[in-house]
Amino acid sequence: MAVPEHPPAAHNITLAVTGASGSLYAAEMLRALASDDRVSRIHFVASESALRVFAEELGLSGRNDLAEKLLGSPCTKLRRHADSDIGASIASGSYPISAMIVLPCSMGTLAAIANGLASNLIHRAADVCLKERRPLVLCVRETPFNRIHLRNMQLAAEAGATIFPAIPTLYNHPQSTTEMAQQFVHRVLAHIGLPQPGAYQWGADERLED
Repeated sequence: MAVPEHPPAAHNITLAVTGASGSLYAAEMLRALASDDRVSRIHFVASESALRVFAEELGLSGRNDLAEKLLGSPCTKLRRHADSDIGASIASGSYPISAMIVLPCSMGTLAAIANGLASNLIHRAADVCLKERRPLVLCVRETPFNRIHLRNMQLAAEAGATIFPAIPTLYNHPQSTTEMAQQFVHRVLAHIGLPQPGAYQWGADERLED
């Protein structure tokens, strides 16, 4: 008699977007989470600086319907939070979050998280992930790094965060910036246990020529 398969566990994912360049990454991450049946809830938080970057890079403005504009349609699994709302569900360790992704992660946000300065919802939600030993992925976006940046990355990593720089892959020969962003998002999601269909995987027969 066949043993029935258990349904995949539902994932609550927090996606935070800060003021570093890289709105395209955030947009592709939101679309991937929205289309993934394993994800039951997306908690979306954009900082004030992120709103400005979205307007400059993608031509999108507004706070209340920004996520819907990125997706192109309403999404029932989406929950929006203001960065000033430190009483939101994701600010509590008793609320079950599967993982938090900060994409892109500015150096200011990195510094606050690394040094435990929970002055807004993004900082607090990240701090909760660290204290509860939940996956926290910081997709840092800045070059070149100075010693303060490097020190803060080390502090965050030692506290339990994963430092995942927003660096695209080229060995898969992407044909557009959108494809670069998609493949980066696929790698981040695979890292937290949500591998995506269509993700590029390096094969043993694809070795680079000498």
